[in-house]
Amino acid sequence: MASQEPKAKKHKLSDEEEDEDVSPCKKILPKLSPNSLFGMGNPLLDICAVVDKDFLDKYTLKPNDQILADDKHKALFEELVKKFNVEYHAGGATQNSIKVAQWMIQEPHKVGTFFGCIGKDKFGDILKEKAKEAHIDAHYYEQNEEPTGTCAACITGDNRSLVANLAAANCYKKDKHLDMKDNWKLVEKAKVYYIAGFFLTVSVESILKVAKHASENHKIFCLNLSAPFISQFFKDNLMQVLPYVDVLFGNETEAAAFAKEQDFETEDLKEIAKKTQALPKVNKERPRIVVFTQGKNDTIMALSEKLETYPVIKVDPKDLVDTNGAGDAFVGGFLSELVQEKPLDQCVKAAHYAANVIIQRAGCTFPEKPNFS
Repeated sequence: MASQEPKAKKHKLSDEEEDEDVSPCKKILPKLSPNSLFGMGNPLLDICAVVDKDFLDKYTLKPNDQILADDKHKALFEELVKKFNVEYHAGGATQNSIKVAQWMIQEPHKVGTFFGCIGKDKFGDILKEKAKEAHIDAHYYEQNEEPTGTCAACITGDNRSLVANLAAANCYKKDKHLDMKDNWKLVEKAKVYYIAGFFLTVSVESILKVAKHASENHKIFCLNLSAPFISQFFKDNLMQVLPYVDVLFGNETEAAAFAKEQDFETEDLKEIAKKTQALPKVNKERPRIVVFTQGKNDTIMALSEKLETYPVIKVDPKDLVDTNGAGDAFVGGFLSELVQEKPLDQCVKAAHYAANVIIQRAGCTFPEKPNFS
């Protein structure tokens, strides 16, 4: 990939490092310190269980779907835990990406920091424990008004019906958490920032504070379009933040929705990437990078006047288990290399690898260690 900014800096080896017989990856690791990667978003406790058709029918769920919980789903979460053998995972789009990035990096632990809001309840305690197990440094704003956000993953065969109840995730308060002195110190320690577009519906003022800090200090701020409804119904919030965005992620449907709202008058994904890349930017010294995925088709990247395409890793259809979480994993893989100042083509390679692993497993889960170099 032809890359300008963010550009990989050549790592000068110390005399001690030159004397050691270690791989190039090992040599760069001492540069990577805890809290180098910062994420902020909607933390959800994923509750996964194999269920039966009767359970789906009771709550009028489709076998393969993603919905927000409403009144008729209130009892679903409790029944799922009582009736079935459940697994818990720290979830939510941004937290998933930070979790995957940490998994790809392995050492040191707590490279990834995560902020979000949870309830003071049992599910909040489980979420804290799961975040700890994933070796991410999660600092949650805990409140009593709403319970911890959850996402029920109801599995039937190869299908997964997802029901999300944001609850506490909607209650994040900038003045009660992000502005706190010790918390802001963690923000300042980071050199790469990532926030999924979903958080634009919760606290745009928090996003702007982080984005402006990144821009003023020549750090890298990344955002995800996340879903078509973000561009459609939260356009004003999105366009407040976009001038600070150094790396913008999205998939083909999110890009199409964004293009329509921006009156780009094209459905060509490459043209959309170019036009998005050229939108006004505060830190003009660092050209914006736009990365659009399109499932099994090539990933597109626009940077300055250049546009690159990258084929994804082929998967035998019989090995495909669950494509939910593939986008989060893609971003996590990308960030794991970006925070280590690797070239952009390496970032895309890692992104494809991480997504490839996740789609062959149930949920946004992964083996103990990655097999990536």
